[in-house]
Amino acid sequence: MRTAERKGQGRVPAHPEIGDVSLQQVLEALVDPVRRSIVRELYTSNEDRACGTFGLTVSKSTATHHFNVLREAGLIRQRYVGTSRMNTLRRSEIEEVLPGLLEAVAGRGDD
Repeated sequence: MRTAERKGQGRVPAHPEIGDVSLQQVLEALVDPVRRSIVRELYTSNEDRACGTFGLTVSKSTATHHFNVLREAGLIRQRYVGTSRMNTLRRSEIEEVLPGLLEAVAGRGDD
């Protein structure tokens, strides 16, 4: 194993093609208030964020589950930088297939 791989560099979790994700899967991912808050923070921050920077009030394993659901629904991309998993909102891809969705989610603070 190369040193970079041991340190977590170059590892990228699997991401679905945006065209392979169903509307149902996206909506199911967004039904949870914790996941909506993650999407909202990524939308407003306009930068990659490490999982630990969101101030979530759930356990680490539950937070991992929420990030995995968002990734599998095609809403975020994840990559490792050292030991941190960085998260990026797939804004342009989502806007292309579901115009206005992210803006609507980001504008709603009624969790």
